[in-house]
Amino acid sequence: MWLQQIYDILSLALYVYSIGLIVYIFMSWFPGARESSFGSVFTKLYEPYLEPFRKIIPPLGMIDFSPIVAIFVLQLARTGLGVLFNMIARLL
Repeated sequence: MWLQQIYDILSLALYVYSIGLIVYIFMSWFPGARESSFGSVFTKLYEPYLEPFRKIIPPLGMIDFSPIVAIFVLQLARTGLGVLFNMIARLL
């Protein structure tokens, strides 16, 4: 029971972070959105996560594909979390 609750909380946290990342990406389409107080909070939350992906995947022209890979990695982490918790539940 407690293991399921921990999984639910962690899975929800990864989901919320993914949605926030998508919002942050869309903010780049609106001039000045990232310079607002709301945007600066999002910048502090998501730039440290996106930075390693940007080092690995350079932008192609004006298109930055690193956020797509970052979202994919978050979804993989969420799936992996489910697999890990299922394995732990079987052991208990």
